[in-house]
This record gives sequence, C-alpha cells and structure tokens, in this order.
Amino acid sequence: MNTRFPFVDWFRNSSPYINAHRGRTFVILIEGEAIEEGRGEQLIQDLALLHTLGVRLVVVFGIRPQVQQALHAANITPRWHTGRWVADEAIMGCVERVAAEQRLWLEARLSLGLPNTPLHGVELTVVSGNLVMAKPLGVREGVDFDRSGEVRRVRATAVQGLLDRGSLVLLPPLGFSSTGEVFDLDAAEVAQHAAMALSADKLILLGEAAGLYDDSGAMQRQLTPAEVEPLLQQVEVGNEQARHIAAACAAARSGVARTHLLSWRDHDALLGELFTRDGVGTMITQQRYEQLRPAELADIGGLLELLEPLEQRAMLVARSRERLEHAIDDYLVIERDGMIIGCAALHRFDTADMGELACLAVHDDYRGGDRGALLLAGIERRARRLGLASLFVLTTHTAHWFVEHGFAAASIESLPPLRRDTYNHARKSKILVKTL
Repeated sequence: MNTRFPFVDWFRNSSPYINAHRGRTFVILIEGEAIEEGRGEQLIQDLALLHTLGVRLVVVFGIRPQVQQALHAANITPRWHTGRWVADEAIMGCVERVAAEQRLWLEARLSLGLPNTPLHGVELTVVSGNLVMAKPLGVREGVDFDRSGEVRRVRATAVQGLLDRGSLVLLPPLGFSSTGEVFDLDAAEVAQHAAMALSADKLILLGEAAGLYDDSGAMQRQLTPAEVEPLLQQVEVGNEQARHIAAACAAARSGVARTHLLSWRDHDALLGELFTRDGVGTMITQQRYEQLRPAELADIGGLLELLEPLEQRAMLVARSRERLEHAIDDYLVIERDGMIIGCAALHRFDTADMGELACLAVHDDYRGGDRGALLLAGIERRARRLGLASLFVLTTHTAHWFVEHGFAAASIESLPPLRRDTYNHARKSKILVKTL
C-alpha cells in the first residue's frame, strides 16, 4: 500500500530548523488585538509546540484593546500624548485588572491538556512575576504621564533561571519600581528589553501588519536597521507599526541576531516564519561585515580576483570580463567589508523550467563557514521567485558537496536543449539536478 500524506515532505524539510531552534531563546510579543479577535487559542497551540521542540520561550502580551473596552465601560476618557495615554489612578485600576485577567486566561489555556486538544500530553509550567523593573515617564513636553512608565531593566538572571528549569515565562505590559509602584508599559518595549537583556536568539513581534513593503508593494524579506529606519518617518507616531519597528531596530542594534515582524492574522505566520526556508514576514538583522546581495557592475573586478585562482586550477570555466558584464544580473555575491569573497549565478533558458546554478565559488580564506550553502539558498530563492521547477549544475570537483545539499546525478538528456548542445564533453563534468 502506497500512502501519501501532504505534510510529510514539509515535515522532512523542517527538520534542519527544528534542530537549529532547539535550546534557543525566543521572545515573542502577542498584541492584545490577537486575543481580542479570537486568535489566542491557535497561537497558544503554536507556543506549546515550540516548547515541546525545545525552544526557550518568553511571551509578552499586550492588553491595549481590552483596557480601552474597560475604560469605555467605566465611562473614562484617557488623555493621550505622543501615542501614549496618561495613566492616572482611574486608568491604572483598569490596566491592573485587565492585565491580571489576561494573564490568568493565558495561564489557563497553556494548562489545557485534554485528549482532543493539541496540548494533550504537554506539561507546561508558566511563570510570571515582578521580572520587569520600571520607572515613570515623568513630565514630557509639559505633560505629566503619572503612572505611565518605561522599562528600567529586566531581571535577566531570574528569567534565565526560570527558562533553565523548563518554564515558559509570561511578561505582562507592567513594570515595578523599588518604591513599590506599578507602572503601565508599552508591550513592544517590554519585549525589546527582554530580548536585549537575555541576548535572545530571536525577537518575534506579532502585530496587525504582515511585514514591511517597498514602494512597489513587494514584501521586504530581510532588512537592516539602517534600511528600516526611514520607514519610521512614514508611519504615525505611537501606532503599533511604529512601535514594532522601533523595538525591532533597537533590539537588532543591541545584539539580537534576528527580529521578525509578523501578522497574527495569518494563521500560519509563526510556524511558517520559523520552519520554512523563505519565511512569511520581514526579518531585521543587525548590520554585519558580510552581506549576500545581487551583483553590480562595480563588482566585476572583485569577481575576477575571486574566480581567477579557481580557473587556473581548472575548477571553473574561464570567464572574461565581457562575459561577466553581460551576465552580471544573474549573479549573487557575498561581500565582506568591501571585498567579494563568494559568488554564484543562476542562468535561465527561455524554453525550460530548469535553471543552471553556475560559478559557485568561495574565497580560499573564507571556506568552512557555510557560505556555499548560503549562496545556494539565495540562488534557490531566486529560482523559485522566477517560477523554475529545478536546478542543474555541472561540476568536475565538488559533486559530493552538491549531493549533500540535495542534488542527484542525472544524464545529459535531462539538460535543456540549448545547454545540452553546448555541453563540453572534454571536461567530463558530472551533471546533477535538484528539484525545488
């Protein structure tokens, strides 16, 4: 009997990410709107799954819409300034009550273990407490913010101890002071400071927007803080997206390797971002000395320097400057501090849904750092965007490496006709194909 389950292939492909995420610390912000719109149950199931897979979780939850409902019911109209309300005693009464209710609701749902639920068999200990220290905003632009506050510090040692014992740490948008006061905090700021204090591997911000887009409406999958900050000038001060962008950039600059902007409206956003190659939202990474980017004409000199030693050893076919200039749009490069240390090209054929991976090369001094795999992944992403179904490569020296990365031996008949006609039989290159 030949059974076929559609999820099996996805599960197999996700195994590298499962291994990579095990033992890592993730700080995840869930805005109050997600709970309000009924998305809480599924998000909790996703959190339980991550916990089961060995991810160390710190969850920050927002309460803004719930507090606004409570204020409306109590006939209280808050004063606003620069996107924050002034938390006087009446407002703080609502904030504290709602925060307690939301925390208890989340703890109850994370304790659910009925046989007909995804949390069956998961023993999850949830811990909250006075883990965030705060200070008052004070008087700003002539406005006394009363008990509206900002994060002073996160008690990282205490949080780490809880994570080490296998607990999920739950942080409300509240902070405590040495004088015994409670302050109303911005949930995004709490998540940012928690990620920074814990040196978290990821900060994930689940909000209304699915990510960041360029002027043409295309989703920006990966950006640096420098590339993101101009967008802050285009959004309203104090709105959710502005707060998330500011938190993501600050965290990235302070050493959090990856921050993710996702939409809670997308039911698959959290798991899709973490366990698929391309993700679903926008990832913001700190500025590094190395970056993978499309090649430009100005890179021709660096490409020639990179390729010449490999051409002399007959590992690559010699490419002239004119040939590189003509096909420069096909190339991706890895640039390190102004130097081209790696490259790869994707050549297309008009009549075929198969592309050629060519000229994959890494500088001798920088081998062993998975840069070849990074280039391959970049070429595969480009190929998928172009609608290609498979890649082929011709190699004389590195067939083993390509097999390890999912390629399989093929015959010359599998090549597109144009490439088949130009195949150099004298080189006896091995032909390898990978289905995308």
